[in-house]
Order: sequence, then structure tokens, then C-alpha cells
Amino acid sequence: MSTTLVVDAANVVGARADGWWKDRAGAARRLHEELLTADVPGDEIVLVLEGGAKSGVRPGKDAHVRVVHAPKDGDSTILAEASRAADRGRRVTVVTADRALSANVGAVGAVVVGPTWLLDRLGE
Repeated sequence: MSTTLVVDAANVVGARADGWWKDRAGAARRLHEELLTADVPGDEIVLVLEGGAKSGVRPGKDAHVRVVHAPKDGDSTILAEASRAADRGRRVTVVTADRALSANVGAVGAVVVGPTWLLDRLGE
């Protein structure tokens, strides 16, 4: 079965104590670069960016990582991406620490893991 990993970039970046708040675009760019070479499950990774982070990485696909710019809030876009992947019969994992979002994506059949799960796989 094909798998999709949907990444709540704001949550993952926010879990790092590296001064990300001074350069949201740079933090998003670093996460994107790490995902390109990361050894994580999923043949498709969807990186959802919102707010100032959107200027760090253009929307579109690079290898197996697809960057999506949230038009409004990231949660709605993450839910839409998880739902779309599940509707295509894919196994979906969402990386977030947001409890409300976790409940919503769980309702469409996605498994939820926290930012630490991903950061551990990125070598943090």
C-alpha cells in the first residue's frame, strides 16, 4: 500500500529550540532540505507551510516531497491533504502535536505521530 506522510511544518519547526522564530522562512527551507534526504516511511511527503514560512520554499514537488502553501490556516490544509490521500486509498500519517488537528485527521483514517518522531528520524 502506498503511504503519504503529511508534515505540519509549524509544529515540527516549533519543536526545535534553534531560533526558528527569527527566521521562519529559513527554518522551513532547512526542514524541506532535510525531508529530501530523510529516511522516513512514505513514498510521498507533503510539507504544509503557513504564514511567513511560505516564503522559504516554493510550492510544488521536489523528488518525493510536495510543498503546499496553506491559503489560510495550516490545520485546514493538513486535514484536506490527509483526507485526499486517504480517499485515494493511501496509508496516511500526519506529523503534528496539535490535539484538535489530531482528532480531525484521525477521523479520516490517518495515524498521528508527534514532531519528535520525525525529528528523531532527521537525526536530531
